[in-house]
Amino acid sequence: MQHVLIAALAVAVLATPVAAQTPPTEPERIAIGVQVAGLDVGGLTVGEAARLLRTDLAPRVREAIDVRVARRTFRVDPRRLGVRLDPGASARRALRAVVPANVAPLIRLRRPAVRAFVLDLRERVAVAPRDATLRITLRRLVRRRSYSGRRLRERQLLLRIVKVVREPQRPRVVRGTRRRVEADVKWRDLERLYPTVVTVDRGGFRLRLFKRLRYDRSYPIAVGAAGYDTPAGLFSIISKQVDPAWHAPNRPWAGSYAGRTVPGGAPDNPLKARWLGVTGAVGIHGTAEPWSLGTRASHGCIRMLVEDVIDLYDRVPLGTPVLIR
Repeated sequence: MQHVLIAALAVAVLATPVAAQTPPTEPERIAIGVQVAGLDVGGLTVGEAARLLRTDLAPRVREAIDVRVARRTFRVDPRRLGVRLDPGASARRALRAVVPANVAPLIRLRRPAVRAFVLDLRERVAVAPRDATLRITLRRLVRRRSYSGRRLRERQLLLRIVKVVREPQRPRVVRGTRRRVEADVKWRDLERLYPTVVTVDRGGFRLRLFKRLRYDRSYPIAVGAAGYDTPAGLFSIISKQVDPAWHAPNRPWAGSYAGRTVPGGAPDNPLKARWLGVTGAVGIHGTAEPWSLGTRASHGCIRMLVEDVIDLYDRVPLGTPVLIR
């Protein structure tokens, strides 16, 4: 028994120095040939790689980004977008990589912040389209051409900004593009929108008719006398009647007809043949006093020869613009 105890003690004494000499475990190292955003981290531990990325890559991630749209440059600070490099997570990615590899670093950003920047930029580079318009004068119609607008391609720009942020080895420049926005009303649409136009020249005592934006014909007229001036402005044909009844206003000038209604076609009805209402009680009608044409003779209405107003009536639809000057 004593011999067994002595042998055991001897083994313990011999084993003790061997255990004390066991070398410590070596930390894992990133494989040779691995890079992070073009920065060589091969052979480094995760901690060493993280420190290298923090000193050499993080400043690059914080560099301003130039966004170029429509020949203008808008500089954005990545901090505004919530951009932040995670060196430790990036180093651990490198540790798991299979050589050769250029590992993308883990860079965080706030997408709502990027979207807010893009929306703000959209307003600054937008160009609103301009519709074609028609300027009506007494003697001619003047068309103004339409112009298309421009609108930022928002999603495209957002994705490009994210790509540059997450790939810091790229140039810090993002190019945005715009798409064309067509006008609602174009040059060719004006002819459809204004098939007929009438102008009334009070000083020249002429009514002019335009068809398909071109001068068609004119007629002699009489307009309102002093104190009963034919109103000036841009109006439209709001009513049409054949042999209209005359609802005489309750005014002194109406004499015995004041407040009465004279049937259409009656010999004493001053509204002859046709009526084209323009505004209120003012309209275009035929007259039994052709000698009054070329003068200021009516109580505000526009008088025409009977044959002329009949000719005009079928050429002018409801809604036709009427310029009176």
